[in-house]
Amino acid sequence: MEAIKKQFAQKLLEVKAIKLQPADPFTWASGWKSPFYCDNRKTLSFPALRSFVKVELCHLIQQHFPEADAVAGVATGAIAQGALVADQLGLPFCYVRSKAKDHGMQNLIEGQLPEGARVVVVEDLISTGGSSLKAVGALRQAGFEVVGMVASYTYGFPVAEAAFREAGVTLITLTDYEAVVEQAAQTGYIQPSDKAVLAEWRQAPDVWSGPQK
Repeated sequence: MEAIKKQFAQKLLEVKAIKLQPADPFTWASGWKSPFYCDNRKTLSFPALRSFVKVELCHLIQQHFPEADAVAGVATGAIAQGALVADQLGLPFCYVRSKAKDHGMQNLIEGQLPEGARVVVVEDLISTGGSSLKAVGALRQAGFEVVGMVASYTYGFPVAEAAFREAGVTLITLTDYEAVVEQAAQTGYIQPSDKAVLAEWRQAPDVWSGPQK
């Protein structure tokens, strides 16, 4: 597993899916400011890498959640990845919106799964975990059993780990923050000054607003 983490981290760096902007921080959906952004949806644009992610996510599911008989993707980032995984495994697929549509059928869950299906959720990235666990809640409310979640990447924040524990959801990821930063440092993708900023941010990401002067 550690080998896959490093391998995928290197692949993310090679396609420039990792962005560093200490002087002009990104703003996440949670409202947090960050000098670091992982845009792993770029993997969809590279056929060989897209296939790697699909196959390795399937391996995670087969190893950790073999009882799963359906797949759900979290909109919008994991719709494509979830559909690819479901196709590879030959399982039914749906995706979960962040909120119900305000027109038509007003669906929150798009697609149709067998009644009482045991669902593995596919996510592209985990930051605070809020949107991911909201999808889990929607699936449970609809009568499905969520057996676990797989994701391409996680920042590994304690707030997210605590939220997943409280929700009773096991999360398994292809790679994580530590593996990406380690590979970035080894390959010269980031400089020593970047590591200092990232360390400062990681200590308190919820209140960080920029590098200290």
